[in-house]
This record gives sequence, C-alpha cells and structure tokens, in this order.
Amino acid sequence: MVGKKNVVFGFLFLVATAALGPLMVVEYVPDVGQAQGQKQEKVGRLQSLQANEFEENLEPLPATGIAKANTGGILALNQVYNAEAPVNAIKGGPHAHGNLESLLNIVVGVSLGFLAVPVLFKQAISWAFIVGTVMHSGMLYLAVIFQFPWAGKLLGSGIGPVFILLGLLMAGIAAAMGFRSQLVQD
Repeated sequence: MVGKKNVVFGFLFLVATAALGPLMVVEYVPDVGQAQGQKQEKVGRLQSLQANEFEENLEPLPATGIAKANTGGILALNQVYNAEAPVNAIKGGPHAHGNLESLLNIVVGVSLGFLAVPVLFKQAISWAFIVGTVMHSGMLYLAVIFQFPWAGKLLGSGIGPVFILLGLLMAGIAAAMGFRSQLVQD
C-alpha cells in the first residue's frame, strides 16, 4: 500500500509534535505563572495608588515614587510577555502545524488506498505530503525548539507549504479520477 509510509510517518511525527504540549507545561508555564504573579503585585499597587489619588499611607506620593511604580508595572508586564513568548512560539508553530500536518499525512495515507490511479501518481502524492511536512513543520520544530538558524532559512523558502499545496491538488485530482468505495490493490 503506497500510503502506508504516510500513516507510519504521520503517527510518529504526531508523537514528536504532540510531545511539545507537555514540554511547554513543564519547561515554560512555571515561568509564566511567576511572571504573572509579579505583574499582579506591581499593577495591583498602581491600581491602588490610582484609586487613592496617588496617596500612600495618607501622604501624597512624590513624582519619583509614581514614576518608579509605573516603571515597575511596565517592566512586570514586559516580563509576562517575555515569559509567554517561548510558549506562543511553540504552540503557534511546530506544535499546531506539526499536529495538523501529521494528521493530514495519516488521512492521505489511508485515502491513497482508495484511489484507483497509477502507482507513480500515488507515490508523487505520498512523497509531496511527507516532504512538505518535513520542510514546513519539521523546519519549524528545528528552528523553534533547537534554535537552528539554518532551519529558519529553509522554512523561509516556503518550499514546505508549496509541497503540501501540491499534494492537496494532486490528491484532489486523483480522487476525481478514481476514488473507490473499497481498498484498491496496487
């Protein structure tokens, strides 16, 4: 069966990309929680000062005190942003795209078994999805998780999405040509 490699690849790649969820929780979420706690403390003080017309202990707060409180609040907000950045990069990149493209490979692999078209055409569809996934979410994985700059450059070439779109187009044409309700023997 031509699509077997897509099904196997899809499940194995899904394990690698789905595992990024627990990685985010273990590695980065504690930092986010800590930063949010510090932000709440600093911004809470600002809210209290503002509600009390910038008086503290019944004394007007000098301009330098207000400036320091504002600076602390701004820096605390920035700290939250910086703590969330790796989580957002992972979940919006290799985690989401990798999971989707893994499932796409599984579906395509199974679908290829129901297509009565030439084997070379089915092989082209199969490899287009594998190459597209490796060159797109695979490069996202290497660029974001392992910080390989060369992977980011390959990713920027756009070759991965082109292969996936080509695979989708070819799969649509193949389905129009010869989709069957039962498995086809290659």
